[in-house]
Amino acid sequence: MYNTTESASSKQPSLTLREAFAQTEYILPGHAGRNIHVLQQAFADIDGDLASDQYGGGQVIEDFQKQMADVLGKESAVFFPTGTMAQQIALRIWCDRHNSPKVAYHPLCHLEIHEEDGLKELHHIQSILLADKDRLITLADVQQMDQDIACLLLELPQREIGGQLPDYSELQAISEYCRKQGISIHLDGARLFEILPYYQKTAAEVCELFDSVYISFYKGIGGIAGAILAGPSDFTAESKVWKRRHGGDLISLYPYILSSKYYYEQRVGNMEQYYQEAVQLAGWINKCTAIHTLPEVPVSNMFHIHFELPKEQIEPILIEMCQATGVGIVQYLTDQKEGAHCATELVIGARYEHVPQDRIQKALAWLDQRLKEVTTVQ
Repeated sequence: MYNTTESASSKQPSLTLREAFAQTEYILPGHAGRNIHVLQQAFADIDGDLASDQYGGGQVIEDFQKQMADVLGKESAVFFPTGTMAQQIALRIWCDRHNSPKVAYHPLCHLEIHEEDGLKELHHIQSILLADKDRLITLADVQQMDQDIACLLLELPQREIGGQLPDYSELQAISEYCRKQGISIHLDGARLFEILPYYQKTAAEVCELFDSVYISFYKGIGGIAGAILAGPSDFTAESKVWKRRHGGDLISLYPYILSSKYYYEQRVGNMEQYYQEAVQLAGWINKCTAIHTLPEVPVSNMFHIHFELPKEQIEPILIEMCQATGVGIVQYLTDQKEGAHCATELVIGARYEHVPQDRIQKALAWLDQRLKEVTTVQ
């Protein structure tokens, strides 16, 4: 436990943390800035006469959907403009088929905390929250449900608790139990490719445990936007109807499709590298005073950094760190434990390998020393 012995700064910083982070010479997380260059790069070598898709049809969308269905080991796949749309539709289909309005998922599931109750307001689906918010769903949680459900949603990795993962044997057991009980099982695989190095499985092997799966192309892949929903052919055919009802059949989606394909092919093979770099960086961070990562050893290329001091004290230190070292590690903080602590998320991507390791270590040494100056160990 750490107590403050002096304030981090007596003056209001002239820059916000996000601004100071953006101005550093070296930024550790992510692939690149979200600017027009990302789109220009994806289109640089595209034949200008390539025909666009129209209302969900055409070679450009159909070829990519087939490619992703094969990668995921599913009969069919549909490209969606957003994962929010794709997942609400997936759960609606399973609920209709089971004639039940109930689904189960983690208390910190994206559908529960980031979508303004879209699942409930638009589809009148009830959510059953499994497990405590600070831990993963287990087989026991599923077995002990006191309500019948149409579908269980599992998120791999569980983002809001640091990107934790269940043991693969636990995942297999949950899948087997659901299928024996006649419960559909859906994978929130927004970051599916990022977990494959840890599990040492292919995407198709993981997806075999699920009836349907969603993947994102802007998170770990770093595309502009877009998602895939995959599953049996009759399931995806029904999802296309709901996609039209949701307004997801834009006249053309090719800017998202082509950028998704480009960055998928550019980065999916680098996930092992990103994962190992995350493990390396977390090890260095855990040596700093009043800081720990969750998980302690990452299981993908993402993890959370927890500072054992309040946000209002850590933020000026991190701004000072950006300016003093030229290295940007953290761009935002969220309050934890009623403001006593704070945390952030860090995702390793293409940028990390271009940052000299000695600069990272010097920046963390600076941070460690600064935190030692403002804390005492009880």
